[in-house]
Amino acid sequence: MAEIKTKATSVQVSDFIAAVGHEGRRADAVVLDALFRKVTGFEPQMWGPSIIVYGRYDYTYASGHSGSMAATGFSPRKANMVVYILPGYLDLADRLARLGKHKIGKSCLYLGRLADVDLAVLEEIIRAGLDDLAKRYAIQPA
Repeated sequence: MAEIKTKATSVQVSDFIAAVGHEGRRADAVVLDALFRKVTGFEPQMWGPSIIVYGRYDYTYASGHSGSMAATGFSPRKANMVVYILPGYLDLADRLARLGKHKIGKSCLYLGRLADVDLAVLEEIIRAGLDDLAKRYAIQPA
């Protein structure tokens, strides 16, 4: 089985955020870092080259394969700010309707500028995702 590439690195989150090339995306990353710290209570850690992770969970499949996965986090990508809510967004339609401008993937929430979303609703979404994940796995610091 191939080794998972999205795993913890030794890069400092503050250094990564300071190096984000787009000024607006960098400023939004500072805001999201504070929001995720508040909601999760975890210190962030870099996973892979560009994902800021808050918490992790360990899993074991029926096949015996096991590993660790990020609980939640975000990545300030060039095109969008990507928020990772690992259980997905199936039960969050009411909150998503109140969030503001966004697109969703299976476990990814794509945001343009944070000025276009309601941060209080985003906080609700992050908390709901963690609460849902915690029903299946023990979440611990990354």
